[in-house]
Amino acid sequence: MNDGPSALADPAEDTALARPFPGASPYEEYVHASVLNTLQQPLTEAADEMGFLVTTQVMELWFTLIVHEWRTAREALVKDDLPAALDALVRSRRALSALNDSWQPIAALTPLQFEGFRAAFGRASGFQSAMYRHIEFLLGEKSQSLVNAHRGDPAVHEALRDAHREPSLYDEVLCFLHRQGLPVPAHVRERDVSLSYTSDPAVVELWRGVYAGSPYEAPARLAEALTDIAELVARWRFDHLMVVRRAMGAKPGSGGTAGVAYLEQGARRVVFPELWEARGAL
Repeated sequence: MNDGPSALADPAEDTALARPFPGASPYEEYVHASVLNTLQQPLTEAADEMGFLVTTQVMELWFTLIVHEWRTAREALVKDDLPAALDALVRSRRALSALNDSWQPIAALTPLQFEGFRAAFGRASGFQSAMYRHIEFLLGEKSQSLVNAHRGDPAVHEALRDAHREPSLYDEVLCFLHRQGLPVPAHVRERDVSLSYTSDPAVVELWRGVYAGSPYEAPARLAEALTDIAELVARWRFDHLMVVRRAMGAKPGSGGTAGVAYLEQGARRVVFPELWEARGAL
């Protein structure tokens, strides 16, 4: 038997991990974890409020990443750089999957558990999320009234106003396809991009032709990347509906919306509808 020093001694004792930092650690300076960890400020003693706060804040971070990736994809399409656009769309797909998984900590809240802290946040509602509006605008779901709702916060209002006036991700997809020689009608390419996009029969036919061809061609790969995104957004909206329905039934929403009825309306909105309609035309 070896009576010497234990072989299980902490290996960090002889590594850089044990050295003191002259100030904040490099990790802290880069990630700002101490800032993130002070942002959870529950207003009640309810056991479930902390999970609700963290879940909501994590979702806002995922929104930020998704918006970043879709803007990156849009800029790449403007430059006709399809590989870079597809890379950004794939990254956004992973972020959307993580966003959807973020519902888990609060997915099973009962009405009694939710009522334990609901009154504390007053009229605050996810409906008021400015970053989620950026997501909708990039999807082509535009609304001037939702921009106006943020007039009281100049920086947020200005950013949303700009996003409202810019082409959506899908607008730039269609312009890219036109430059690649596909028959995107002029009235679609030249439309008022501050208005919500609506399905056009000629674009449905364009996508039908794409799907009738090789799945390895650039337009088909772009179509499937967009379809992945559309499906994941639809799943997020449906899961949002189910979480709220489970926690509060048909009660009015905290921000003045109709609650479940409002979310049901959102869940019925089809993202990139022409991609889905084209499937039925094959």
